[in-house]
Amino acid sequence: MPALGLACSLAAVITGCAGAGGSSHAVPVTYYLSLGDSLSQGVQPDAAGVSVRTRDGYADQLYAALRPRHPGLRLVKLGCPDETTATMIHGGICSYPGGSQLAAAVSFLQAHRRKVSLITLDIGANDPDSCITMPSVTKLATCVGKSMPRTAANLATIVTSLRQADPGAPIIAMNYYLPALAEWRHGLVGQAFARLSELAAVGYNTLLTNAYKASGIRVADVFSAFHTTDFGEVTVPGFGRLPRNVAAICQWTWECAAPPRGPNQHANQAGYQVIARSFLLAGAH
Repeated sequence: MPALGLACSLAAVITGCAGAGGSSHAVPVTYYLSLGDSLSQGVQPDAAGVSVRTRDGYADQLYAALRPRHPGLRLVKLGCPDETTATMIHGGICSYPGGSQLAAAVSFLQAHRRKVSLITLDIGANDPDSCITMPSVTKLATCVGKSMPRTAANLATIVTSLRQADPGAPIIAMNYYLPALAEWRHGLVGQAFARLSELAAVGYNTLLTNAYKASGIRVADVFSAFHTTDFGEVTVPGFGRLPRNVAAICQWTWECAAPPRGPNQHANQAGYQVIARSFLLAGAH
């Protein structure tokens, strides 16, 4: 099977596979491989509040920023909504050749060795007892101790497999924003919960960052781009006075949106743009 055809069969979504006209053969084809959970697929809520894949995600926006300098670049999105570090390795949520997202990614990298110019990765927010995706009070008590060691071990497996499949392919991974900060708007109890969530998220994102850096992988610092630790107040049109970190969640995700679209933890188009910019600042080129 030709390389481009294999790319199309493996990807959940591929931008630019059609290749109409002769100009697609004028430059070498390279690939940007997007891996991870729902954020890598650009998921957002539709008018009925159903979370659906879109072409406004950070991978799509990053691809649009990179392609003018790399006209032969093709986007391959293999991400899986609700994916955890364990299911990325073993499968069980989305259907892939080889049984898992990691197996599909490894196969793609082996088939296109030295033709993949960028791999982006976001994974870990959906892990059991994660400190990221709307933790409960019980989760806050267990996420740091229970989830961190398991997540770190799985990340090491994922990164090692990707490196072995194509040692020359650049990898940039991201840490996460914290949707639970939106609870601040719900009185004193919500404010206390937001502060506790922020403390837990600091530890969890530090784990992700350290795990990636230990493997020589650059990190897109989405955690800082969303001002996650900044409780200084700002004025937000439509929301009034809010801590800056809460304002970022309300402005850049659907978490503060009115039903049926909200509350929804996924980034909106502006939020995905912030994430894409974080990848650019981390060295995507």
